[in-house]
Amino acid sequence: MITGEPNESDVLEPVSKTAVLSLHDRIIGDIERNILSGKWPPGTRIPSEHDLCGDYDCSRMTVNKALSELARSGLIERRRKAGSFVMRAPSRTAALEISDVRAEVEELGAAYRFEILTRRRRRAGRMDAGRLEGIGDGPLLDLTCRHWAGDRPFCIEERLINLTATPEAVDEPFADTPPGSWLLARAPWTSAEHRIAARPAGVRPAALLDIALGACCLTIQRRTWSGEAPITYVQLTYPGELHELVARFSPSHR
Repeated sequence: MITGEPNESDVLEPVSKTAVLSLHDRIIGDIERNILSGKWPPGTRIPSEHDLCGDYDCSRMTVNKALSELARSGLIERRRKAGSFVMRAPSRTAALEISDVRAEVEELGAAYRFEILTRRRRRAGRMDAGRLEGIGDGPLLDLTCRHWAGDRPFCIEERLINLTATPEAVDEPFADTPPGSWLLARAPWTSAEHRIAARPAGVRPAALLDIALGACCLTIQRRTWSGEAPITYVQLTYPGELHELVARFSPSHR
């Protein structure tokens, strides 16, 4: 039993909340400096929580709190099972133009690649009539393509091509050129329509884009025609936080 007044060495100092916050701020400040100085360019993988705990001799809760705050500020993005990465600037699409996904990715300074996930030649059905007006029961090429920016899925492309208008598409392997770029070069269009919406990610888009189920996505539905003949219908689905639409226009004079 300890009797009398305690010695200074017998007293346990309470954990200083200020010290914890100071360490939390130090982690944030160090990561911010690495990003803003350009030492860690967009797309760079941040050291893991385990590594940061070792570097700063702190708890995982402190590191997690710091990374969560950096994510909320828009400096980093946290991906399930992959870790944390320096946020890329949002890609931009001109709302009144037909953009090329490859060009969008290259403007970000990221390496571009794509993969054809599904490909099927079939006859148009009733649901296709609303997407490609006037196609009837004509032949279609039904494609699903995933585009990448570096090691991150960039968008999903779900496309129908009218094979009556572009019969050469049936033999095109799309090995080196994605479907959208191929059509822009081979099938000149005379009119187009865009429908733009924000939608929650379903099971398949969430898995293909490596985002949370229900996360906000930007979808662009586009139809193009050559004269009266429909050429293609496409739906592009982007992670909402990484994409924005820009339109530049002048006042109308009546």
